[in-house]
Amino acid sequence: MATPMISAQNVHKSFGQLEVLKGIDITVMPGEVACLLGPSGSGKSTFLRCCNHLEKVTAGRLYIDGEIIGYRERDGVLYEISEKEAAAQRQDIGMVFQQFNLFSHRTVLENIIEAPVQVKKQKPEEAKERAMELLEKVGLAHKADAYPVQLSGGQQQLIRQAQAFSQSPELLLCDEPLLSLDPARARNTVQRLAEHPAAVVCVTHSINPVLGVVDRVLYLGPEGHVVGSVGEVMRSEVLSELYGTRVDVVEVDGRMVVL
Repeated sequence: MATPMISAQNVHKSFGQLEVLKGIDITVMPGEVACLLGPSGSGKSTFLRCCNHLEKVTAGRLYIDGEIIGYRERDGVLYEISEKEAAAQRQDIGMVFQQFNLFSHRTVLENIIEAPVQVKKQKPEEAKERAMELLEKVGLAHKADAYPVQLSGGQQQLIRQAQAFSQSPELLLCDEPLLSLDPARARNTVQRLAEHPAAVVCVTHSINPVLGVVDRVLYLGPEGHVVGSVGEVMRSEVLSELYGTRVDVVEVDGRMVVL
């Protein structure tokens, strides 16, 4: 049986007295697309950041591709690994942040090839060739020599996605990847996520564009969480109860749509 790409087991995360993650349990297999839903402030972005140890879990176990992320276990006790070891674990994890996190003093092309060259030790020419392929896919090859300040918010979002794909990650964590994108580019982004061989975990408030490619849904709310398939969670009665307000799920032209 394949090793889960993500196995969260009773994961808790607190900031002081505020408990944000309350015993999360979810499994995401290689190649699956999981969608994180829930109101703002429910811990969706926090869970993503725990998945690459940018945030440290307070309790529980969080395995990435069979390894506890950020820790080593001895005799049932977890010991935090060094930052160098944590960075090595992150090599096969790509992340698209809500903030675009591009180096302002580097061109688009230089931003994209940074991780492949410096972290994965690719040859610069190979990294540039791959970067240009990715820029072509997102329709921004003509911006290769531009600087982030010369780009719109939507263009910066697409560049950050290309940057994440450039590392050929086995796990891709996306925090609002459709933010600032027009409908056509949002559809193209969803298609790229679906076609990528990596496991994908996507936080979004734009539910409808991703419904057709999602395998698993994790809803985070004030009272806890719900995990299930799209068919199990994306139902009017379930979503209405979770969000505390009426939510209609209807079928339009063979597609599920949330109203």
